[in-house]
Amino acid sequence: MRLKHGRTFDGERLHLVGSLKPENLRHLTVKLSRTTNYNFGWLLLIGLVDLAFLLVFFLLLTSNFILQQGISISMPFSRFSLGPQTNQQIISITGGAVPAIYFQDQRVTMEQLGPLLEAAKRKDQSIIIKADRSASYEIVAELTNAALEHGITSVALAATPPR
Repeated sequence: MRLKHGRTFDGERLHLVGSLKPENLRHLTVKLSRTTNYNFGWLLLIGLVDLAFLLVFFLLLTSNFILQQGISISMPFSRFSLGPQTNQQIISITGGAVPAIYFQDQRVTMEQLGPLLEAAKRKDQSIIIKADRSASYEIVAELTNAALEHGITSVALAATPPR
């Protein structure tokens, strides 16, 4: 029970502290309670936000960025490089037994490429050819000739720097 002004709740007066014996105190209990309640749920939230930032940070560090989405090409190596090209159009050629040609991320044939090259010439765009290292030299030369025949003055072959 709770003590107040030297009295217990059942009305008995406590005279001396020394006279209190354990057998006399069995019925006396003290219950302590907080006057304010604290909510520690926000501590869990801080940990989760920290974990999310670390996960995003490591994901960005370990990811490989592809210049053209969806078209994976293993280009040959070259020690020489041009500066950044402005107003360029990238044509990709995949390797394999049946190579595919991609213009603006859409698969096209050599016959469909003619009007697209005309439109690129009207916009005064340069052409960058990204060919897989296993692509046939013949198709790369055919694509270069088609671009030059349609009046495009700047045709470049893309390569990756050596490691």
